[in-house]
Amino acid sequence: MGLRGKRVAVLAENLYQELELWYPVLRLREAGATVSVIGPRQGETYKSKNGYPVTADLGIDAGRAAEFDAVIIPGGYAPDLMRRHEGMVNFVREMHRAGKVVAAICHAGWMLASADIVRGRTATSFWSIRDDMRNAGAEWVDREVVVDGNLITARIPDDLPAFCREIIRSLAGEAAEGDAVAD
Repeated sequence: MGLRGKRVAVLAENLYQELELWYPVLRLREAGATVSVIGPRQGETYKSKNGYPVTADLGIDAGRAAEFDAVIIPGGYAPDLMRRHEGMVNFVREMHRAGKVVAAICHAGWMLASADIVRGRTATSFWSIRDDMRNAGAEWVDREVVVDGNLITARIPDDLPAFCREIIRSLAGEAAEGDAVAD
């Protein structure tokens, strides 16, 4: 599945989970997508939970939802820091409103809750934020990956192959198996 011409934003903040950021970045680039890391400030380096760096290609003030086909939100504790930036929350909300792919893994459900885009949707996340997801109106399920329209969610790093497979499938315009909830 070639993704040439597709533009993907991957959000970054300190304390991100390194696999949940780098695996999608590399996998989607390999599939032909143009991937940009967006942080609070362009050119700033953000460190993972274990100190692994990523430098923001764009600052959130320059990130325009209209210029991207998908946004990926990695987990770790970064989503709690991301949601403190109104611009990052608005970016996720705008991507969702435009019907573009919004993909979140692990603790990234916090950003979905802050953007108020999981109400009435089926989603998954790391188990410890299941109550946060439910309180934000999601029907939380324990599955490796869940596809509900343009929303794609996964639980943990072990789910990354299925998570990226569904992101690529959605960007390529293919319907997910069952197109509501994929196991």
